[in-house]
Amino acid sequence: MSIQQKNKIVIVGGGAGGLELATRLGDTLGRRARAEITLVDANLTHTWKPLLHEVAAGTLNSREDELSYLAQARAHHFEFRLGRVVGVNRTARTIHTEPTRDQTGAVFVPARSFPYDTLILAVGSIANDFGIPGVHEHCHFLDRRAQADNFQQHLLRMHYAADTQESPLRPGQLGIAIAGGGATGVELAAELYHCTRELIQYLFAGLKFEKHMRITVVDGADRVLPGLPARLGEQVAEELRHLGITVLTGERIIEARADGFVTAGGKVIAAETLVWAAGIKAADFLTRIEGLECNRTNQLLVLPTLQTTRDRDIFAFGDCAACPMPDGSAMVPPRAQAAHQQAAMLVKSMHRRLEQRSLPRYRYVDYGSLINLSRYSTVGSLMGNLARYWSPRLFVEGVFARLVYLSLYKMHLLALHGFVPVALTTLANLLTRRARPRLKLH
Repeated sequence: MSIQQKNKIVIVGGGAGGLELATRLGDTLGRRARAEITLVDANLTHTWKPLLHEVAAGTLNSREDELSYLAQARAHHFEFRLGRVVGVNRTARTIHTEPTRDQTGAVFVPARSFPYDTLILAVGSIANDFGIPGVHEHCHFLDRRAQADNFQQHLLRMHYAADTQESPLRPGQLGIAIAGGGATGVELAAELYHCTRELIQYLFAGLKFEKHMRITVVDGADRVLPGLPARLGEQVAEELRHLGITVLTGERIIEARADGFVTAGGKVIAAETLVWAAGIKAADFLTRIEGLECNRTNQLLVLPTLQTTRDRDIFAFGDCAACPMPDGSAMVPPRAQAAHQQAAMLVKSMHRRLEQRSLPRYRYVDYGSLINLSRYSTVGSLMGNLARYWSPRLFVEGVFARLVYLSLYKMHLLALHGFVPVALTTLANLLTRRARPRLKLH
């Protein structure tokens, strides 16, 4: 095909990787009118997904940290279209969105179709309930900002109700059980511990409810953070237990009920607030794209160029893509740093496609892992697969680790806004921090 024909680049998914890619392509190809860049997402605003556990706990106000897709599109020379993609017609080279409805169910944006020359899927991942009975009915999920906001409201209502309740508290009434000892689960547990202790100061002055505020993390593996170095998992588990958070490993959940989780060993974990963070999968609609290959967690199989294995005009990256490591031993892990690296490579790839040149091949670079346990601790290991040049692996904790952790979010913001806006907003946040409550209370 000629260069003129391949000018419609459609990106589906405005998560960290998708939005960074749309911004950078808009600033280069879109600004010079070399291509039409379109971003499609089911939401009007973007919140960095690794922050959703803070939104859920109320320690981060999502309205202060959200970003408007429309405003970003106007400032960076790409178009934004609202809609949830439910299908792809490879023959007609179009994507299809379902109607967008308001809270009453009324349609305010109809179902639409958008043509593409190059389609890039960056729809991320959602929680995988593995078909376990009761999970869908009784558990909270934190895949989207709306879910995190709803959980924060549930948390407030739960504690307000206990504060005004005349009868004794039920067993597990203020208990919170989190299924999944990965990064999301352990970071959420620490954030909720901080949140509930703050609520005591605001709401339960003089009341003796603290002993009822039990937080439990449950995982079927033999330790938390099973995908990360053992030393890191042990240190995180020790920090959680020091806070009074119960850590149960080797306990496989077989049922979720209104009053708690049931494990394969017959243990009942009493808690009326359940959170599911035990696994992920890609969106179901990916499996319905005719002719494309998916694995059992709905991820699209891609080549090292991030092109799907059976259609060179469709790319996928981030959590929704199964990309092989260079040696073929495993797949690239679904982590934010991988999506960031892949987005940067795809900027080069789109330029080369327009010039009909060969595409670069993605090589995952593991810079390590950091786990932030709210205000109490930050621990991690740096350099990841670069550690083969260093012995031993560099483990960090405390203030330095916290600064590195915070810098990850700043790097995301720099990719979206540039240095000056990020520097000014950071300064403004520092100056106004003391005037804001430490917890969102409404």
